[in-house]
Amino acid sequence: MIHLQILRKSSQAQARKQLPPLLAAASRSFSELSSEQSTRSRPAFGIAFDIDGVLLLGHSPVGGSPRALKRLYDDSGALRIPYIFLTNGGGFPESKRASELKELLGVNVSPLQVLQGHSPFKQLVNRFENELIVAVGKGEPAAVMSEYGFQNVLSIDEYASFFDNIDPLAPYKKWISKEVVCENSSSIKGMTQASSIYSQRVQAAFIVSDSVDWSRDIQVTLKFQLFQNFHVHLAIEFDLSR
Repeated sequence: MIHLQILRKSSQAQARKQLPPLLAAASRSFSELSSEQSTRSRPAFGIAFDIDGVLLLGHSPVGGSPRALKRLYDDSGALRIPYIFLTNGGGFPESKRASELKELLGVNVSPLQVLQGHSPFKQLVNRFENELIVAVGKGEPAAVMSEYGFQNVLSIDEYASFFDNIDPLAPYKKWISKEVVCENSSSIKGMTQASSIYSQRVQAAFIVSDSVDWSRDIQVTLKFQLFQNFHVHLAIEFDLSR
């Protein structure tokens, strides 16, 4: 668990510039959560909880963690002390993770309270909103980026499925079942047609979570980088013990 002082408005912008991206996102979340409380009852601090091994072990609560979290709410169920879940894990949208935490811990959890390793990618929406981007990693990487507001997103599995020989080692990977991507799938929906994938240049790849097929994903992202002005963005890894 980390105890964080909430930044005052007067120094907030300057302080954020000095923070790593994920902690800057945490600062914004605390500010928004505390702004929902009256000035009189607003505490001068917030709490950031790690999840795995602190509040949950797998899908089971650790000790009295649900009871401890309920103490952060008043009798009416309103948040009394602002807190967030801060984790370097990811691969799923914050809204989905919030729903899971609510069910497992028995308290109301807003997506605003969930900060994952890839949460800072939200800050790049204005730059790549309508560009073709590829999301890499296990879980639901394309859904993550779509929820952030990126309009033209493919998971790397979807992208690779359009090119038969994109992975030279594919014939030796018996553990991989070839995924057939429907032209009307949610992530491809919004493109004029599937053939546009061949004509559009991928502008950026976002490493949302750990890759399942590292050899293929490295091969594909290296090919992307042969293009000028291509960008690779990594989900933030950090050590809460520091």
